[in-house]
Amino acid sequence: MSAGLSSHASDVDPDRSAKRDTSAPSALHASNGRHGRIPTALVYCEANFGAIDGKTANGLVRHSEKYEILTVIDSEKAGLDAGAVLDGEQNGIPICRDLADALACTGHVPDWFIFGMAPSSGLLSPNERSIVLEAIRLGMNVVNGLHEFLNEDSEFAEACLATGVEILDVRRPRPKKDLRMFSGRINEVTCPRIAVLGTDGAIGKRTTATILTRALNDHGLKAVMVGTGQTGIIQGARYGIALDAIPCQYCSGEMEAVVVEAFEGEDPDVIIVEGQGALSHPAYLSSSFILRGSRPDGVVLQHAPGRSHLGDFPQVPMPTPASEINLIQTFAHTKVIGLTINHENMTETEVSAAITLYELELGITATDALTRPPARLVEMVLAAFPELEEKLSASAR
Repeated sequence: MSAGLSSHASDVDPDRSAKRDTSAPSALHASNGRHGRIPTALVYCEANFGAIDGKTANGLVRHSEKYEILTVIDSEKAGLDAGAVLDGEQNGIPICRDLADALACTGHVPDWFIFGMAPSSGLLSPNERSIVLEAIRLGMNVVNGLHEFLNEDSEFAEACLATGVEILDVRRPRPKKDLRMFSGRINEVTCPRIAVLGTDGAIGKRTTATILTRALNDHGLKAVMVGTGQTGIIQGARYGIALDAIPCQYCSGEMEAVVVEAFEGEDPDVIIVEGQGALSHPAYLSSSFILRGSRPDGVVLQHAPGRSHLGDFPQVPMPTPASEINLIQTFAHTKVIGLTINHENMTETEVSAAITLYELELGITATDALTRPPARLVEMVLAAFPELEEKLSASAR
Protein backbone atom coordinates (compact mmCIF):
# COMPACT_ATOMS: atom_id res chain seq x y z
CA MET A 1 0.00 0.00 0.00
CA SER A 2 1.22 3.47 -0.80
CA ALA A 3 1.66 5.83 2.08
CA GLY A 4 0.97 8.72 -0.26
CA LEU A 5 -2.33 7.52 -1.73
CA SER A 6 -5.27 7.62 0.62
CA SER A 7 -7.33 4.76 -0.73
CA HIS A 8 -10.01 5.23 1.92
CA ALA A 9 -10.08 8.96 1.32
CA SER A 10 -13.52 10.39 1.31
CA ASP A 11 -15.87 7.63 2.21
CA VAL A 12 -13.80 7.19 -0.71
CA ASP A 13 -14.54 3.52 -1.11
CA PRO A 14 -10.97 2.65 -0.14
CA ASP A 15 -8.93 -0.28 -1.28
CA ARG A 16 -6.22 -1.42 -3.40
CA SER A 17 -7.82 -4.80 -3.98
CA ALA A 18 -11.47 -3.92 -4.52
CA LYS A 19 -12.75 -4.74 -7.99
CA ARG A 20 -15.22 -2.69 -9.96
CA ASP A 21 -18.68 -4.28 -9.86
CA THR A 22 -19.62 -5.16 -13.43
CA SER A 23 -22.58 -7.39 -12.58
CA ALA A 24 -25.93 -6.96 -14.29
CA PRO A 25 -27.77 -3.81 -13.18
CA SER A 26 -30.99 -3.88 -11.23
CA ALA A 27 -34.28 -2.79 -12.76
CA LEU A 28 -34.20 0.57 -11.03
CA HIS A 29 -32.09 2.17 -13.75
CA ALA A 30 -33.38 0.41 -16.85
CA SER A 31 -35.63 3.32 -17.77
CA ASN A 32 -32.74 5.78 -17.77
CA GLY A 33 -31.01 4.34 -20.83
CA ARG A 34 -31.96 4.10 -24.43
CA HIS A 35 -33.59 0.76 -25.27
CA GLY A 36 -33.19 -0.45 -21.69
CA ARG A 37 -29.39 -0.32 -21.65
CA ILE A 38 -27.40 1.13 -18.77
CA PRO A 39 -27.03 4.87 -19.37
CA THR A 40 -23.49 6.08 -19.99
CA ALA A 41 -21.85 8.83 -17.96
CA LEU A 42 -18.72 10.88 -17.55
CA VAL A 43 -17.71 12.09 -14.10
CA TYR A 44 -16.33 15.56 -13.47
CA CYS A 45 -13.76 15.64 -10.65
CA GLU A 46 -11.28 18.39 -11.50
CA ALA A 47 -8.20 18.39 -9.20
CA ASN A 48 -9.91 16.04 -6.74
CA PHE A 49 -9.93 12.52 -8.15
CA GLY A 50 -8.60 10.12 -5.50
CA ALA A 51 -8.87 12.81 -2.82
CA ILE A 52 -11.41 13.38 -0.05
CA ASP A 53 -13.58 15.87 -1.95
CA GLY A 54 -13.67 13.50 -4.92
CA LYS A 55 -15.60 10.91 -2.95
CA THR A 56 -18.50 10.67 -5.41
CA ALA A 57 -16.22 10.14 -8.41
CA ASN A 58 -14.08 7.67 -6.47
CA GLY A 59 -17.12 5.68 -5.45
CA LEU A 60 -18.61 5.58 -8.94
CA VAL A 61 -15.38 4.40 -10.53
CA ARG A 62 -15.27 1.48 -8.11
CA HIS A 63 -18.96 0.59 -8.02
CA SER A 64 -21.92 1.77 -10.09
CA GLU A 65 -25.12 -0.12 -10.73
CA LYS A 66 -26.97 2.79 -12.28
CA TYR A 67 -24.48 4.23 -14.79
CA GLU A 68 -21.73 2.94 -17.06
CA ILE A 69 -18.82 5.24 -16.24
CA LEU A 70 -16.91 6.02 -19.43
CA THR A 71 -14.35 8.55 -18.25
CA VAL A 72 -13.32 10.90 -15.44
CA ILE A 73 -12.31 14.54 -15.92
CA ASP A 74 -9.33 15.72 -13.85
CA SER A 75 -6.60 17.69 -15.65
CA GLU A 76 -4.06 16.93 -12.91
CA LYS A 77 -4.27 13.18 -13.61
CA ALA A 78 -5.09 13.27 -17.33
CA GLY A 79 -3.75 10.31 -19.28
CA LEU A 80 -3.88 7.93 -16.35
CA ASP A 81 -6.26 5.04 -15.73
CA ALA A 82 -8.82 5.71 -12.99
CA GLY A 83 -8.46 2.26 -11.44
CA ALA A 84 -4.68 2.55 -11.36
CA VAL A 85 -4.92 5.89 -9.57
CA LEU A 86 -7.32 4.61 -6.91
CA ASP A 87 -6.29 1.00 -6.45
CA GLY A 88 -3.12 0.34 -8.38
CA GLU A 89 -5.07 -1.81 -10.84
CA GLN A 90 -6.29 -0.66 -14.25
CA ASN A 91 -10.03 -0.77 -14.90
CA GLY A 92 -10.18 0.76 -18.38
CA ILE A 93 -11.71 4.09 -17.33
CA PRO A 94 -9.46 6.87 -18.69
CA ILE A 95 -8.92 10.21 -16.97
CA CYS A 96 -9.27 13.14 -19.36
CA ARG A 97 -8.07 16.74 -19.31
CA ASP A 98 -11.39 18.52 -19.87
CA LEU A 99 -14.86 18.11 -21.34
CA ALA A 100 -13.65 18.32 -24.95
CA ASP A 101 -10.96 15.73 -24.27
CA ALA A 102 -13.52 13.43 -22.61
CA LEU A 103 -15.86 13.61 -25.60
CA ALA A 104 -13.00 12.92 -27.98
CA CYS A 105 -12.02 9.93 -25.85
CA THR A 106 -15.51 8.43 -25.73
CA GLY A 107 -16.31 9.18 -29.35
CA HIS A 108 -19.86 10.29 -28.52
CA VAL A 109 -21.85 12.40 -26.08
CA PRO A 110 -22.62 10.32 -22.94
CA ASP A 111 -26.15 10.27 -21.56
CA TRP A 112 -25.15 11.87 -18.24
CA PHE A 113 -22.69 14.36 -16.81
CA ILE A 114 -22.12 13.55 -13.13
CA PHE A 115 -20.66 16.20 -10.86
CA GLY A 116 -18.32 13.93 -8.91
CA MET A 117 -17.13 16.16 -6.10
CA ALA A 118 -18.51 16.83 -2.63
CA PRO A 119 -16.93 20.09 -1.41
CA SER A 120 -17.72 21.15 2.12
CA SER A 121 -19.45 24.27 0.76
CA GLY A 122 -21.89 22.12 -1.24
CA LEU A 123 -21.89 24.79 -3.97
CA LEU A 124 -20.62 25.21 -7.54
CA SER A 125 -17.78 27.61 -8.25
CA PRO A 126 -18.27 30.04 -11.17
CA ASN A 127 -15.98 27.92 -13.38
CA GLU A 128 -17.78 24.69 -12.44
CA ARG A 129 -21.07 26.37 -13.23
CA SER A 130 -19.93 27.17 -16.77
CA ILE A 131 -18.74 23.59 -17.31
CA VAL A 132 -22.06 22.10 -16.20
CA LEU A 133 -23.92 24.52 -18.47
CA GLU A 134 -21.71 23.47 -21.37
CA ALA A 135 -22.51 19.81 -20.69
CA ILE A 136 -26.22 20.66 -20.82
CA ARG A 137 -25.80 22.55 -24.10
CA LEU A 138 -24.09 19.48 -25.54
CA GLY A 139 -27.15 17.40 -24.66
CA MET A 140 -26.08 15.65 -21.47
CA ASN A 141 -28.41 15.13 -18.54
CA VAL A 142 -26.85 16.17 -15.23
CA VAL A 143 -26.55 14.37 -11.89
CA ASN A 144 -25.98 16.91 -9.13
CA GLY A 145 -25.19 15.74 -5.62
CA LEU A 146 -24.54 19.17 -4.12
CA HIS A 147 -26.64 21.07 -1.61
CA GLU A 148 -27.22 23.66 -4.35
CA PHE A 149 -30.31 22.55 -6.30
CA LEU A 150 -29.78 23.40 -9.95
CA ASN A 151 -33.41 22.90 -10.92
CA GLU A 152 -34.18 25.99 -8.83
CA ASP A 153 -31.69 28.10 -10.81
CA SER A 154 -33.33 29.90 -13.75
CA GLU A 155 -30.23 29.73 -15.96
CA PHE A 156 -29.96 25.96 -15.57
CA ALA A 157 -33.70 25.49 -15.95
CA GLU A 158 -33.75 27.48 -19.20
CA ALA A 159 -30.74 25.55 -20.54
CA CYS A 160 -32.51 22.26 -19.85
CA LEU A 161 -35.66 23.42 -21.60
CA ALA A 162 -33.67 24.50 -24.64
CA THR A 163 -31.91 21.13 -24.99
CA GLY A 164 -34.54 18.74 -23.64
CA VAL A 165 -32.37 17.29 -20.90
CA GLU A 166 -32.95 16.93 -17.16
CA ILE A 167 -31.09 17.62 -13.93
CA LEU A 168 -31.29 15.22 -11.01
CA ASP A 169 -30.76 17.12 -7.75
CA VAL A 170 -29.98 14.02 -5.71
CA ARG A 171 -29.96 15.74 -2.32
CA ARG A 172 -33.25 17.54 -2.79
CA PRO A 173 -35.69 16.20 -0.19
CA ARG A 174 -39.39 15.74 -0.65
CA PRO A 175 -41.70 18.66 0.23
CA LYS A 176 -41.99 19.13 3.99
CA LYS A 177 -45.60 18.01 3.93
CA ASP A 178 -44.39 14.58 2.74
CA LEU A 179 -41.52 14.17 5.21
CA ARG A 180 -42.01 11.69 8.02
CA MET A 181 -41.58 12.02 11.76
CA PHE A 182 -40.30 9.18 13.91
CA SER A 183 -43.21 6.84 14.64
CA GLY A 184 -41.83 3.77 16.41
CA ARG A 185 -42.42 1.55 13.37
CA ILE A 186 -38.75 0.61 13.49
CA ASN A 187 -39.82 -1.94 16.11
CA GLU A 188 -41.64 -3.82 13.34
CA VAL A 189 -38.28 -4.57 11.70
CA THR A 190 -37.46 -7.98 13.11
CA CYS A 191 -34.17 -8.71 11.33
CA PRO A 192 -30.84 -7.46 12.73
CA ARG A 193 -29.89 -3.92 11.76
CA ILE A 194 -26.19 -3.08 11.60
CA ALA A 195 -24.91 0.48 11.16
CA VAL A 196 -21.42 1.15 9.81
CA LEU A 197 -20.26 4.24 11.68
CA GLY A 198 -16.83 5.88 11.88
CA THR A 199 -14.44 8.01 13.89
CA ASP A 200 -14.38 10.71 11.19
CA GLY A 201 -16.13 11.80 8.03
CA ALA A 202 -14.86 10.57 4.64
CA ILE A 203 -13.26 7.53 6.21
CA GLY A 204 -14.69 4.66 4.15
CA LYS A 205 -17.99 3.85 5.82
CA ARG A 206 -19.92 3.50 2.59
CA THR A 207 -17.28 1.25 1.08
CA THR A 208 -17.16 -1.01 4.10
CA ALA A 209 -20.98 -1.14 4.20
CA THR A 210 -21.03 -2.12 0.52
CA ILE A 211 -18.42 -4.84 0.96
CA LEU A 212 -20.13 -6.15 4.09
CA THR A 213 -23.50 -6.34 2.32
CA ARG A 214 -21.98 -8.17 -0.62
CA ALA A 215 -20.08 -10.59 1.64
CA LEU A 216 -23.21 -11.51 3.58
CA ASN A 217 -25.14 -12.13 0.36
CA ASP A 218 -22.31 -14.24 -1.02
CA HIS A 219 -22.39 -16.26 2.21
CA GLY A 220 -26.06 -17.11 1.70
CA LEU A 221 -27.76 -14.45 3.81
CA LYS A 222 -30.06 -11.89 2.23
CA ALA A 223 -28.59 -8.53 3.15
CA VAL A 224 -29.86 -5.12 2.02
CA MET A 225 -27.94 -1.88 2.32
CA VAL A 226 -29.65 1.41 3.13
CA GLY A 227 -27.75 4.42 1.80
CA THR A 228 -27.68 7.70 3.68
CA GLY A 229 -25.70 9.97 1.34
CA GLN A 230 -25.70 11.26 -2.21
CA THR A 231 -22.94 8.98 -3.48
CA GLY A 232 -24.71 5.75 -2.54
CA ILE A 233 -27.88 7.00 -4.17
CA ILE A 234 -26.04 7.91 -7.38
CA GLN A 235 -24.38 4.49 -7.37
CA GLY A 236 -27.85 2.94 -7.46
CA ALA A 237 -28.85 2.17 -3.88
CA ARG A 238 -32.37 0.75 -3.97
CA TYR A 239 -33.19 2.23 -0.57
CA GLY A 240 -31.67 5.48 0.62
CA ILE A 241 -31.94 9.13 1.58
CA ALA A 242 -29.52 12.05 1.53
CA LEU A 243 -29.79 12.50 5.27
CA ASP A 244 -27.75 15.71 5.55
CA ALA A 245 -30.22 17.59 3.31
CA ILE A 246 -33.31 16.83 5.41
CA PRO A 247 -34.51 19.31 8.08
CA CYS A 248 -33.34 17.94 11.41
CA GLN A 249 -36.88 17.61 12.78
CA TYR A 250 -37.55 14.88 10.22
CA CYS A 251 -34.16 13.13 10.08
CA SER A 252 -34.93 10.36 12.57
CA GLY A 253 -38.31 9.74 10.99
CA GLU A 254 -36.97 9.61 7.44
CA MET A 255 -34.18 7.28 8.59
CA GLU A 256 -36.72 5.02 10.27
CA ALA A 257 -39.04 5.07 7.27
CA VAL A 258 -36.41 4.04 4.71
CA VAL A 259 -35.25 1.13 6.91
CA VAL A 260 -38.87 -0.02 7.27
CA GLU A 261 -39.26 0.26 3.48
CA ALA A 262 -36.19 -1.92 2.95
CA PHE A 263 -37.52 -4.50 5.41
CA GLU A 264 -40.99 -4.63 3.89
CA GLY A 265 -39.75 -4.51 0.31
CA GLU A 266 -37.02 -7.16 0.55
CA ASP A 267 -37.77 -9.35 3.60
CA PRO A 268 -34.02 -9.48 4.30
CA ASP A 269 -32.10 -11.49 6.88
CA VAL A 270 -30.08 -8.41 7.83
CA ILE A 271 -30.08 -4.68 7.01
CA ILE A 272 -26.83 -2.71 6.71
CA VAL A 273 -27.10 1.04 7.26
CA GLU A 274 -24.43 3.32 5.81
CA GLY A 275 -23.06 5.81 8.33
CA GLN A 276 -22.34 9.51 7.90
CA GLY A 277 -19.81 11.68 9.70
CA ALA A 278 -19.02 10.51 13.23
CA LEU A 279 -20.96 10.74 16.47
CA SER A 280 -18.08 12.65 18.10
CA HIS A 281 -17.53 14.97 15.14
CA PRO A 282 -18.14 18.63 16.02
CA ALA A 283 -19.49 19.54 12.56
CA TYR A 284 -21.60 16.56 11.45
CA LEU A 285 -24.65 15.33 13.34
CA SER A 286 -25.93 12.68 10.93
CA SER A 287 -24.67 9.78 13.04
CA SER A 288 -27.00 10.76 15.86
CA PHE A 289 -30.03 10.55 13.56
CA ILE A 290 -28.86 7.22 12.15
CA LEU A 291 -28.58 5.79 15.65
CA ARG A 292 -31.93 7.22 16.74
CA GLY A 293 -33.88 6.51 13.56
CA SER A 294 -32.60 3.06 12.55
CA ARG A 295 -31.97 1.91 16.15
CA PRO A 296 -29.25 -0.54 15.07
CA ASP A 297 -28.80 -3.78 16.95
CA GLY A 298 -25.08 -3.63 16.23
CA VAL A 299 -22.45 -1.20 14.96
CA VAL A 300 -19.31 -1.76 12.92
CA LEU A 301 -16.87 1.09 13.56
CA GLN A 302 -14.53 2.34 10.82
CA HIS A 303 -11.25 3.93 11.96
CA ALA A 304 -8.14 5.34 10.25
CA PRO A 305 -5.11 4.78 12.50
CA GLY A 306 -2.97 6.77 10.04
CA ARG A 307 -4.95 9.98 10.58
CA SER A 308 -3.72 12.35 13.27
CA HIS A 309 -6.64 14.78 13.00
CA LEU A 310 -10.12 15.04 11.56
CA GLY A 311 -10.09 15.28 7.76
CA ASP A 312 -11.44 18.82 7.40
CA PHE A 313 -10.39 20.09 10.82
CA PRO A 314 -6.61 19.95 11.39
CA GLN A 315 -7.06 21.53 14.81
CA VAL A 316 -9.16 18.59 16.07
CA PRO A 317 -7.30 15.36 16.91
CA MET A 318 -8.76 12.03 15.82
CA PRO A 319 -10.73 10.21 18.52
CA THR A 320 -9.59 6.77 19.57
CA PRO A 321 -11.75 3.75 18.74
CA ALA A 322 -12.21 3.14 22.45
CA SER A 323 -13.57 6.64 23.07
CA GLU A 324 -15.90 6.47 20.06
CA ILE A 325 -17.19 3.05 21.09
CA ASN A 326 -17.91 4.36 24.59
CA LEU A 327 -19.74 7.36 23.14
CA ILE A 328 -21.84 5.25 20.74
CA GLN A 329 -22.82 2.70 23.38
CA THR A 330 -23.66 5.47 25.86
CA PHE A 331 -25.72 7.43 23.34
CA ALA A 332 -27.70 4.52 21.92
CA HIS A 333 -28.98 1.13 23.00
CA THR A 334 -26.60 -0.82 20.80
CA LYS A 335 -23.27 -2.61 20.80
CA VAL A 336 -20.18 -2.15 18.65
CA ILE A 337 -19.53 -5.63 17.24
CA GLY A 338 -16.37 -5.01 15.26
CA LEU A 339 -13.75 -2.56 14.03
CA THR A 340 -12.72 -2.03 10.40
CA ILE A 341 -9.48 -0.34 9.45
CA ASN A 342 -9.00 2.39 6.86
CA HIS A 343 -5.46 1.72 5.67
CA GLU A 344 -4.57 5.15 4.31
CA ASN A 345 -0.98 6.19 5.08
CA MET A 346 -0.24 2.70 6.44
CA THR A 347 2.01 -0.14 5.29
CA GLU A 348 0.81 -3.73 5.20
CA THR A 349 2.83 -4.46 8.34
CA GLU A 350 1.25 -1.52 10.14
CA VAL A 351 -2.25 -2.67 9.20
CA SER A 352 -1.59 -6.16 10.57
CA ALA A 353 -0.15 -4.70 13.78
CA ALA A 354 -3.15 -2.38 14.19
CA ILE A 355 -5.61 -5.24 13.75
CA THR A 356 -3.84 -7.29 16.42
CA LEU A 357 -3.56 -4.33 18.79
CA TYR A 358 -7.21 -3.30 18.53
CA GLU A 359 -8.49 -6.83 18.96
CA LEU A 360 -6.49 -7.15 22.18
CA GLU A 361 -7.46 -3.68 23.42
CA LEU A 362 -11.15 -3.69 22.51
CA GLY A 363 -12.03 -7.38 22.70
CA ILE A 364 -13.82 -7.34 19.32
CA THR A 365 -12.98 -8.57 15.83
CA ALA A 366 -10.93 -6.13 13.74
CA THR A 367 -10.14 -6.29 10.02
CA ASP A 368 -9.53 -4.24 6.90
CA ALA A 369 -12.55 -4.73 4.64
CA LEU A 370 -10.48 -4.11 1.54
CA THR A 371 -7.23 -5.98 2.08
CA ARG A 372 -8.42 -8.88 4.21
CA PRO A 373 -10.82 -11.69 3.27
CA PRO A 374 -14.49 -10.63 3.41
CA ALA A 375 -15.12 -13.78 5.44
CA ARG A 376 -13.78 -11.85 8.42
CA LEU A 377 -16.70 -9.44 8.13
CA VAL A 378 -19.16 -12.32 7.94
CA GLU A 379 -17.60 -13.92 11.03
CA MET A 380 -17.96 -10.60 12.84
CA VAL A 381 -21.69 -10.50 12.12
CA LEU A 382 -22.40 -14.17 12.81
CA ALA A 383 -20.61 -13.99 16.16
CA ALA A 384 -22.81 -11.08 17.20
CA PHE A 385 -26.04 -12.53 15.79
CA PRO A 386 -25.97 -16.34 16.18
CA GLU A 387 -29.57 -16.52 14.97
CA LEU A 388 -28.23 -15.77 11.49
CA GLU A 389 -25.96 -18.81 11.71
CA GLU A 390 -28.94 -20.88 12.75
CA LYS A 391 -30.89 -19.58 9.75
CA LEU A 392 -28.05 -20.63 7.45
CA SER A 393 -27.93 -24.06 9.03
CA ALA A 394 -31.69 -24.49 8.69
CA SER A 395 -31.67 -23.50 5.03
CA ALA A 396 -28.86 -25.95 4.31
CA ARG A 397 -30.86 -28.88 5.64
